[in-house]
Amino acid sequence: MNPTCVRIAVVAGAALALAACATSRPRIAKEAAPVFSQSRTTEHRGNDDLLTGGLGLAGLRAITPPAFADAEHPTPAELRRRALWANWRGIADLAPGGGYGELYGSVAAVPGREFSAFATVAGASQPHRVLVQIPDAFDAGKRCVVVTASSGSRGIYGAIAVAGAWGLPKGCAVAYTDKGAGTDYFDLDAGQGVRADGTVVARGEGMAFEPVTTASSGVAFKHAHSKDNPEADWGRHVKQAAQFALQSLDAAFPQSAPFDFGNTRVIAVGLSNGGGAVLRAAELDGDWLDAVVAGEPNVYVEGARPLYDYTTQAALLMPCALLHLQNLPQPPLSAQVAPLWAQRCAALKASGAIQGDDTAAQARSAYEAMKAAGWTDQALRAGALSVGFDLWRAVAVTYASAYGRYGFGELPCGNRYSALDANFSPRAATAAERAAWWSDASGIPPGAGVNIVEPNPTSPLTTLQCLRGLWTGDDDNARRVKQGVAETRAGLPRDGVPMVVIHGTDDGLIPPAFSSVPYVRAAQAAGRDVRYWQVRNAQHFDAFLGLPDYGARYVPLLPYVYAALDRVSAHLDGGGTLPSDAVIETTPRGAGKALQASDLAMPRD
Repeated sequence: MNPTCVRIAVVAGAALALAACATSRPRIAKEAAPVFSQSRTTEHRGNDDLLTGGLGLAGLRAITPPAFADAEHPTPAELRRRALWANWRGIADLAPGGGYGELYGSVAAVPGREFSAFATVAGASQPHRVLVQIPDAFDAGKRCVVVTASSGSRGIYGAIAVAGAWGLPKGCAVAYTDKGAGTDYFDLDAGQGVRADGTVVARGEGMAFEPVTTASSGVAFKHAHSKDNPEADWGRHVKQAAQFALQSLDAAFPQSAPFDFGNTRVIAVGLSNGGGAVLRAAELDGDWLDAVVAGEPNVYVEGARPLYDYTTQAALLMPCALLHLQNLPQPPLSAQVAPLWAQRCAALKASGAIQGDDTAAQARSAYEAMKAAGWTDQALRAGALSVGFDLWRAVAVTYASAYGRYGFGELPCGNRYSALDANFSPRAATAAERAAWWSDASGIPPGAGVNIVEPNPTSPLTTLQCLRGLWTGDDDNARRVKQGVAETRAGLPRDGVPMVVIHGTDDGLIPPAFSSVPYVRAAQAAGRDVRYWQVRNAQHFDAFLGLPDYGARYVPLLPYVYAALDRVSAHLDGGGTLPSDAVIETTPRGAGKALQASDLAMPRD
């Protein structure tokens, strides 16, 4: 055992800096690892590096994605580069003036190797992807691994801007998992899915997700249709990624093997769902994590509101409630959406969900109902973005299917997924659309040419009420969904693991009042070493700060993730104390201005 190395676990939205290994207490050696299948190893150097696929900051900022030479048959290398482009742009604010690459973050080329495979947790029917990036600058004498999980339901590169951007330039290996979600879509019309390298193949050819269904039309995807409720196993997904990292390091550096949890520093970092995943990993038995940093984590603890509860409430009430607030961020453009939101108010009144004789009174009633359920004005304002992009419905439909372990076409509210024609009727996907799903999709439709089929097109409120009823009701389907939600409840982290949780006070998708606040409160009450940074004027989506009004109003969260990683790493190296709890009073940069370091008010204590 090498006593100079430790492991760090980092969560979404909070980044721990990985530095040299520090003196640590004795740790367990490598435990029995899971079986990994369809392993691949690829090299990435020159104009195809690990961090950006050779695109650099200018290429990542490009409006159009990297092109495929043959749109119907892209190569694995083309798919990988495009997936990197899509996932960077989906997580980070790369716009000029936003500060990325100048005030914080790195897109410097990092040459090295990638090791990838499928892994399956006990009891699951479908595998999750694991991938390890090992930079050429990895120092076997200062062994460090950053382990992470994709944000949202993104594919395997879904945390590249969180963990990769911090760990790879420091010479650490970075291990990823799609945590049982991802972009391995299956086209039921064509009978085709995705294999390990991202290319499209027919059934029986070793694909990443092959649904069990009798349906012959539409699009199935793993998060919604695996019947595994993957969120219940997020922690185990993360640990298996860390185990795959050790195995990959053994293969990469046989002369320095073995790499195990006793001689290698492991850092787990995640954002959003990835943040929740690393918190869940911190619960697992075994002395295998040195620290955890979690940004804006989707985490559910006893007594708090779970995601499905507040999402289905928002899907119903928020469009109406927002009419009660003034000066909403744009988009959605208030003049365009106000008539539609007024229609929602009237429909809610007709159904008995709210009160009021006119739109203003109805909006006030919806607003008061949401405030009574714990929503803040800051969360409601930022939540307008999720209303405008139809995210509440998208999340509600996918998670209802996942929690209830429903297969394709089995969801009791009637939703399913398909490509749509100009009349919004289901149609078969084209070969070019199908070929780009793995690289372009976010893991939850609508997007990349796949849409939600609305069973009640003339009365969408009916579907939203059905989805809400799966939480508020007491029939067999409601009990089935609520059982799935209960399976995702987080416990206390293992004692002795330093942790930093970071959350924007204006988060409108995963409000801290429902997630990080109750989690931190419970952990600290139990004596766990959890520090909490609350960032004023930060909402959920850094990537949308490229929209002028959002960039003027809000600050990015990623700088605090990276800073938390730096602070935790320095502490593990014996060079600093853990950060104190802090409410960080940031300064929005205003319209037409570039972000300044002083705007971030980075904590020093």
